[in-house]
Amino acid sequence: MRKGKYFSQKTRDHWKRPAPRVRLRAEADAKLKRVFASIGIPDSKPFKPDPFQLEALEAIEQADCLVTAPTGSGKTWIAEQAIARHLEKGMKSWYASPLKALSNAKYTEFSNLFGAENVGILTGDRKENSEAPIIVGTTEILRNQLYDAMHQGMSLSADFVILDEAHFLGDEDRGVVWEEILIYLPSRIPILMLSATIGNAHEIADWLSSIRLRPCVVVEEKKRPVPLYALFLHPSGRLMPLLSYGSSRGKAKLYRKVMAYENSKRSMRLATAGKLPPFGEILRVLRKYRLLPAIFFLKSRADCDKALALCSENRQFVEDRREIIHEKIELFSSQSPYISRHHQRWELENLAVAAHHSGQLPSWKLVIENLMTQGLLDAVFATSTVAAGVNFPARSVVFLNSDRFNGSEFKPLTPTEFHQMTGRAGRRGMDRIGFAVAVPGRFMDTRFIAKLTTSPPAEVLSQIRINFSMVLNLLLSHFPEQIKELLSRSFATYLMLKEKKASIYGEDQLFLWRDFVRHLHFLQSRGFVSEKGELTDDGKWASRLRIDQPLLVAEGLREDLLPDSDPALLAAVVAIFVSDRETDDRIHNKLIPKALLSVFLSLKKGLKSLAKEMAKNRFEVRPLSIKPAATMFAWATGRAWNVVCSTFEIEQGDMAMLVLRTADNLRHLVAVSDTFPKISNTAETAIRRILRDPVVTEYES
Repeated sequence: MRKGKYFSQKTRDHWKRPAPRVRLRAEADAKLKRVFASIGIPDSKPFKPDPFQLEALEAIEQADCLVTAPTGSGKTWIAEQAIARHLEKGMKSWYASPLKALSNAKYTEFSNLFGAENVGILTGDRKENSEAPIIVGTTEILRNQLYDAMHQGMSLSADFVILDEAHFLGDEDRGVVWEEILIYLPSRIPILMLSATIGNAHEIADWLSSIRLRPCVVVEEKKRPVPLYALFLHPSGRLMPLLSYGSSRGKAKLYRKVMAYENSKRSMRLATAGKLPPFGEILRVLRKYRLLPAIFFLKSRADCDKALALCSENRQFVEDRREIIHEKIELFSSQSPYISRHHQRWELENLAVAAHHSGQLPSWKLVIENLMTQGLLDAVFATSTVAAGVNFPARSVVFLNSDRFNGSEFKPLTPTEFHQMTGRAGRRGMDRIGFAVAVPGRFMDTRFIAKLTTSPPAEVLSQIRINFSMVLNLLLSHFPEQIKELLSRSFATYLMLKEKKASIYGEDQLFLWRDFVRHLHFLQSRGFVSEKGELTDDGKWASRLRIDQPLLVAEGLREDLLPDSDPALLAAVVAIFVSDRETDDRIHNKLIPKALLSVFLSLKKGLKSLAKEMAKNRFEVRPLSIKPAATMFAWATGRAWNVVCSTFEIEQGDMAMLVLRTADNLRHLVAVSDTFPKISNTAETAIRRILRDPVVTEYES
């Protein structure tokens, strides 16, 4: 272990204590001999595009194109080739992704590939080279540019649009953004959509063809680039096939020994209730059969963190990599001192294992992703969020749960989620075969996991819904009757018309319009829209507040409830409107400065009438909480990062997210400079105050 400034005495003492010993036999069923013999690195061959890649390139010359293919199959190559073609013709491309981290990664890749002078990035946090012929950004930024273009009576400054992770169209929280883009995007601009395998690709293509009046070609690739084999880890330490392959056509049948275990009334367990399994021993079994590196999917952040302490035996296998890992961490540490002092650095450097979840700092997760991609780690313990959008491959993925936490409750894995997670197993060009390992336990339904291995991909359904920001922005450029026609083009309407009988078509296709009218009437009652359906002066500047709670913030501006001369206080107040996590709001009075308490109480009193009226009309109203405000105020006034996180009992990843979302909302206050110049200037200063290391590091910026 490295001693010195990086690790506390408490940490050093912890690793001196012997861990409880649980020994697994590390055996393999005879049926696996042939499978394990196929493990290895495939022969190096010159790159040759797959037929589906060439088919997609041909399709986008004449039409829109939806490509659905397993994770890691080479969808990005299609995008790169298509962008290159447009660049050669002097045309502009827009590459939209759901995640800022993914956008940052693509920006780096494309800059290396096409030249930094040809690539720009727009994510809210970053705005660089925005006039470049290739723009990488988030889907929300693209949607907002479409709003602006419609308002100005112009067409989007792009000749080609790529929507990555297009299955997000069915995301409960953000799918509305994808659907809006597809509805608003001018038909002259061809679309390339890249998606994980989805069950109703042709249905989506038919919908797009109907509203864009140009064909949409579906290109499907169902074959994984690296074959997947499902395993079961018996609590004794014996690996065995999960399924009886070929024994039941098209159905998943458990291997007889797995079935015997499942049917046993007194089954062995790897861990007692409330305890984690012996991960060090599991790593020993996987290493013996060359199944590392592995991603372990666990049910919670806390379990991911606790798992590291159970891997102390792995230290003996890291000698050949320790110095390389150390040098890599030092390189990242030069951009952020918080990385060098991270409380899990010792495990990363000495055990080659890491925890990866949303509670971690973005910069720390970037270190882990970099080391894992380079093959320097043996295991990453992650929540299911790692499966979406991050290039994070391994030879094996290990499941300890057959459900996942969706933010509010645990729900069974969907086929799409399962295929995304197993898509990380088997690295193209590095593995001949990948493995999915099911580990029995309290939260594992082995039969269900077996079923998922052969389940068809889930269908993507519309998640469009009306919100006040959408209504305000559409009214900037459309009359209500024009908006009615726009909404009739939604995927939701298409699906309803397809499923229902002709006699009730008219009623069903108006469901979005009725909700639009409900929002419209409320905006009229509050003076943001005139009786003729046109935006008032207040409505025009309020439309620039493309945030979660635009009406409350707009009312705060109208009633002079937001502090316009103190950047720290403004950041604190704005944090109230972005915090949507259900957390314990209890906070000691001594942690709330008098100035902040005074502003908070005035804000709450001033917004009470609007909040009451919104609730009466069945609009969502989130309670105003002072804890995120106090947390943000401490950070904005210069308190140290670790002190803020510990004082206000917030995980570093959650704190980073609170800061980034607060900064994003403050940018929308900057945008109303014509009407509120003083608060706009204060918002700019507040952004600079809160966007500092470790939230934004030199490496990331």
